[in-house]
Amino acid sequence: MHYHHLYVDAAGESHWRTVEVTLEERTFAPPAKAIFTSDGEPAKAVLFLSLAPGWNEPIHPTPKRQFYVCLSGRVRVTASDGEAREIGPGDVWRMEDTHGSGHHTEVLGDAPATAVMVQFD
Repeated sequence: MHYHHLYVDAAGESHWRTVEVTLEERTFAPPAKAIFTSDGEPAKAVLFLSLAPGWNEPIHPTPKRQFYVCLSGRVRVTASDGEAREIGPGDVWRMEDTHGSGHHTEVLGDAPATAVMVQFD
């Protein structure tokens, strides 16, 4: 299991990296048997969003550290260093480029891109 991590370096340039999630067998919901889970991370808010087909925004930093959990549709996200990734159903994108040059996002195809956002700030 992994997620796409968009971060910013000291010079304000955004970059991609892939982060592998470590899972550990734990008792999660007693009396059910143990399952594999990651460590938890406190979150501040959870919201749903929908980006219309053709949505193509100007480059900007993310307003908050957050996860974008893609439910449907596809987006192409380009870091300020020029590397682009396509995010589609089942993909998880962690945004941490809260300053600097930011990133560009556009909806691909004729369907809206829907997601669950988990905000940390």
